[in-house]
Amino acid sequence: MDGTILTGVMASAAAGAATGLGALPMLAFGRPSERLGDTLLGFAAGVMLAASFFSLILPGIDAAAELVGKGAPAVGLVIIGILLGAAALWAMNRYVPHEHFVTGSDQDPEVTARIRRIWLFVLAITIHNVPEGLAVGVGFGGADDSHGWTLATAIGLQNMPEGLAVATALAGLGYGRLAAVGIALATGMVEPLGALLGVGAVTLSGSLLPVALGFAAGAMLFVISNEIIPETHRKGHEQLATSGLMVGLVVMMFLDVTFTA
Repeated sequence: MDGTILTGVMASAAAGAATGLGALPMLAFGRPSERLGDTLLGFAAGVMLAASFFSLILPGIDAAAELVGKGAPAVGLVIIGILLGAAALWAMNRYVPHEHFVTGSDQDPEVTARIRRIWLFVLAITIHNVPEGLAVGVGFGGADDSHGWTLATAIGLQNMPEGLAVATALAGLGYGRLAAVGIALATGMVEPLGALLGVGAVTLSGSLLPVALGFAAGAMLFVISNEIIPETHRKGHEQLATSGLMVGLVVMMFLDVTFTA
């Protein structure tokens, strides 16, 4: 059990560190264009979407079928987890005091609004990295570690454009390149905490696995719809973002099927 927990936490830490890896181009090349940033975020959304279904929901249904039987009971158990995960993320977005990250209230209202929007985005990335870590931990807590490795790979891939987006946004507020990359890395390093909770809970009680997998999927799906896609569509780059989403989805689908074959 201890080895499984350590593996899950370390894999999640590596995936979280990918936010800093993705932000590294800022040091050499400066800010990427908004078009490229939105395309990369679209790719991240596609990766998360495929991972939600192929590495969380479908394995969750299989695990539930072993506990309560195939068909509606198994699907219903995972649905409960999905709805709980989405509700948890909604509550976090609704009640976490985002304003604590906002400074400069005496500035021009338009500037203050821009600062608030960017820090809300950074906080949203940080918040949703916790259930991402949970997803990796739950993946390692099951009988087949391949789901954990697949999720860690998927989340690492989608963390890279997120890290670049965070660093780019902060650079636009006047932060130095090194500070922007450091903050981007920090947003991902909350993932091992989620992994510890996920793998610990599932290894202690295997009956939690279907609901836990659904919970992680619901949390990720909420982030895709509530945070990432709206951000990519806000600046008029919808087609590029959608193309990135489709590419990310098929790439992750291929990796998932290949890794678990």
